[in-house]
Amino acid sequence: MSDPVSLLQELIRCPSVTPHDAGAQDILKARLQKIGFEIFDLPFGEGEHRILNFFARLGSGHPHFCFAGHTDVVPAGKNNWDSDPFSAELKDGVIYGRGACDMKGGIAAFISAVENFLEGHSEFSGSLSFLITGDEEGPGINGTVKVLEWMQKHNHIPDFCLVGEPTSAQVLGDIIKIGRRGSLNAVIEVEGTQGHVAYPHLADNPIHKLMTILTSLTQPVLDNGNEWFQPSSVQVTSIDVGNVVTNLIPGTATARINIRFNNLHSGTALKGWIATQCHRVAEYCKIDVAISGEAFLTEPGEEVRALCEAIHQVNQVKPRLDTGGGTSDARFISQYCAVAEFGLVGQTMHKVNEAVSILDLNQLTTIYQNVIEALFKE
Repeated sequence: MSDPVSLLQELIRCPSVTPHDAGAQDILKARLQKIGFEIFDLPFGEGEHRILNFFARLGSGHPHFCFAGHTDVVPAGKNNWDSDPFSAELKDGVIYGRGACDMKGGIAAFISAVENFLEGHSEFSGSLSFLITGDEEGPGINGTVKVLEWMQKHNHIPDFCLVGEPTSAQVLGDIIKIGRRGSLNAVIEVEGTQGHVAYPHLADNPIHKLMTILTSLTQPVLDNGNEWFQPSSVQVTSIDVGNVVTNLIPGTATARINIRFNNLHSGTALKGWIATQCHRVAEYCKIDVAISGEAFLTEPGEEVRALCEAIHQVNQVKPRLDTGGGTSDARFISQYCAVAEFGLVGQTMHKVNEAVSILDLNQLTTIYQNVIEALFKE
């Protein structure tokens, strides 16, 4: 049986903080080449923005089942760890290190699952593939987005993709993500006329207008949610006028907002709504909107059912299908094929002493293997 523990330790010992890879992907490519996968190196970007990615595929038929993951990790931070964050210390049945659960553990588990599957299925109809990026924790410009474009151009789009993000909340298998909310960030800058606070009639206070705009954006109920999504949310994240004195009406006032929206909205429609609300109050204002991802939903089908059954077989947990949380690369994949997310318990991700238990890692490997067995049954 393939051992995900030793593979995970190898990966953790590569300090692959975005955008650096530090050899992590070479380890994976060597393992996959050994079991017959064809490897396609797909670096994108130049100079300090260059990102290493690769796509690997075994087989050419359908069904085509793809695993997506990222080898890059966030910095270890300045707080003291109990051990070197890149030493992959194993203590009392737990592996510690940056990326242990987000998401080198998921990658190690899936590769081990594929190795175990191929031991008993040297020939199978269909295709298995890996989409591995080094840009998930970064800006996401030269990673999964561009790999998907390459995959489409070369006829490698899968029928279904599983992203190995650490979706479990309390125990392994309690949550599967079948969708995500969209995310929109907007910067609103209102122009006024600077002046002395004692002579307001000679000035035009932009703060007052900005407050009215923010009230018009935050007071309405955008929606009440639906079967799969919670209500959309508008949150003010910053208000700034750059004023360090008490007797000056500033000339400009700026606010930042974030909208996490469900599949009842689109980023473009919300962008138009923001502009309408702003210009009703302030004729002179600048609005800069960035849509980092649209909401998406994968209606539960054969693959999600197989995943649920595999989880229950291994640890008797009945998973909840969920769309909450932040964004992930699944938002890009959803534009090409059905996608779901499932992986380790994420309670320690991005934290000091990030960790995964060997029990969870081995159980995740078995779950992944059972899913593969179910989708490629004769």
